Amino acid sequence: MNIKLIAIGKTDNKSLQTLIDDYQKRLLFYIKFDLEIIPDIKNVKNLSEAQQKEKEGELILAKLTPTDQLILLDENGKNFSSVGFSEELQKKMNSGVKTLVFVIGGPYGFSETVYAKAQGKISLSLMTFSHQMVRLFFIEQLYRGFTILRNEPYHHQ
Repeated sequence: MNIKLIAIGKTDNKSLQTLIDDYQKRLLFYIKFDLEIIPDIKNVKNLSEAQQKEKEGELILAKLTPTDQLILLDENGKNFSSVGFSEELQKKMNSGVKTLVFVIGGPYGFSETVYAKAQGKISLSLMTFSHQMVRLFFIEQLYRGFTILRNEPYHHQ
């Protein structure tokens, strides 16, 4: 299985980017992983929230292939413990999913078109985090999930 994380907008905080890069390298030991950044939409001042979500949605959907399984990182998604998330990853691998695509949307979330295409939603927390921090937290949780599946000592019960 391959895992892809799609995110809107670049990470401009160098410290966060260094940590993201570190966990990306660690994750590659376990699985093929790609982080794909969609540039921020230009001239958002002239767009409504709905128009911005639609434009971002078009760019997100253009990155998908017909066989990709799409999971949105969404505040209204399912909550998992780290162990529960690792079990969900194992189920996806066992089911024969070729590419599992997770998406971090823009500041207003996702368009209805993206929601309609998604096969699931995951929430990282009831709290709100910056989109840049979510990248780090999610990649770290992917890494943690694979160390749990391998019974490695990174995660403590």
